Amino acid sequence: MDKNHQLKEEDLEFVRSFFTDFGMLTEKDIRDFISLASKKYLEKSEKFVAQDQVSKEIGFVLSGILRSFHSDKNGNETTFCFSFPNSLVTSYSSYITGNGAMENIQAITSVELLVVSKEKWMELIKRSANWIDFLRQMAEFEYVALEKRVYQFQRDSASERYKDLVSRYPEYLKKIPLHYLASYLGITQRHLSRIRKNFAL
Repeated sequence: MDKNHQLKEEDLEFVRSFFTDFGMLTEKDIRDFISLASKKYLEKSEKFVAQDQVSKEIGFVLSGILRSFHSDKNGNETTFCFSFPNSLVTSYSSYITGNGAMENIQAITSVELLVVSKEKWMELIKRSANWIDFLRQMAEFEYVALEKRVYQFQRDSASERYKDLVSRYPEYLKKIPLHYLASYLGITQRHLSRIRKNFAL
């Protein structure tokens, strides 16, 4: 890739570890991904995807945190997803259908991404059918994550949902503004403050 020289060795190992864990991609597949990717930096509050914009690339989060949210006609925002390092991020429905995104994806902190355009993903697929299996598995993971979130809202209390976040992402929660966390949990900031008193972050 044009900016490959800007990737630190620890970044390369981070990427290799992520893709190797899926068990279906060869070392050549991963090298091809890195060669076609480009480094992208987002400042705090900058958007990776804007609502109604067509999402044409998938990013691998090297560092930083993003949130996905949608705005209603009155400008009220609802946060429904966070993206942390060692994960892929895009507006999946927009990426697949070519329609405008229903959400915004915004940097909460400064963010470093390794980005591959849709056109280059097609090139990866031409080089190796392993990427078809990988993308299928990613789609399955997205479905499972969505189903889990729906069930959590129906079954678990806000305190239990917060506990789940703390158990999985303790080092990142300190960096997320409380009003974003409250929105994600579907509660007020005052309610969240009461819940947080029971946890040592």
